[in-house]
Amino acid sequence: MREPHAKYSGETKVPLIGQNLHRYFFYAAFVIAILLTWDVAQAFRGPDGDFGIGLGSIIMLINVVAVWAYSFSCHSCRHITGGRLKNFSKHPVRYWAWTQVSKLNRHHMAFAWISLTTLALTDLYIMLVASGAFNDPRIFN
Repeated sequence: MREPHAKYSGETKVPLIGQNLHRYFFYAAFVIAILLTWDVAQAFRGPDGDFGIGLGSIIMLINVVAVWAYSFSCHSCRHITGGRLKNFSKHPVRYWAWTQVSKLNRHHMAFAWISLTTLALTDLYIMLVASGAFNDPRIFN
């Protein structure tokens, strides 16, 4: 079936311009996921500065895994890994990455709700520990 326009305008007009905006939000979310990953790495430092594990570091780790799953399952990530390729057989690594992201993409909405929930619970936990409501129980160190 032919394109209804005489000239293809791509994603430059409403409503398809939303796809481009979505891609830019994906880039911002990627930066935030990197910062959260850095925070988790710091959370695994014990009170004396050596490696340690506390309930808070485990909660933060679960949150970061959920955020990364949500980010990697996004169709914008799918576009980045396999978009603009005319022949996948000439790019086997990108094809493999696109295939893996496509598997995650089926669960994107579930990852959205999981990451949103873990984010809220992690923030609540950190707020309660920071306010002195209770101490972060240490498992190791």
